Amino acid sequence: MFFCHGSRNPDWRTPFESLAQDYLRRFPNRLVRLAFLEMMSPPLTEVLAELARAGIVTVRIVPLFLAPGAHTNRDLPALVAQSRLQWPALQVEISPTLLESEALRTAVVDAL
Repeated sequence: MFFCHGSRNPDWRTPFESLAQDYLRRFPNRLVRLAFLEMMSPPLTEVLAELARAGIVTVRIVPLFLAPGAHTNRDLPALVAQSRLQWPALQVEISPTLLESEALRTAVVDAL
């Protein structure tokens, strides 16, 4: 699952939808969903509930945030904890933010 901030501008989600489509083209047998913190749908807790109801027991959340901050250090874990109250069997892994990855930092430098 890709976790994004959200925006009032509906076009803001387009690059994230493109990323999800690119991911599915590369990994067609995997499940990918977008979830948003605020201002856009679907919210993270709704997507986690949907996956749990579908029988998914393990979810990896990839926060599409450049660096760690309040949203990834506080808000995201709180939303996951809230979902675990309703779906205690759901195992959730939270990946690091984008620039915590050496490979992604290298790709950004190369692109610049």
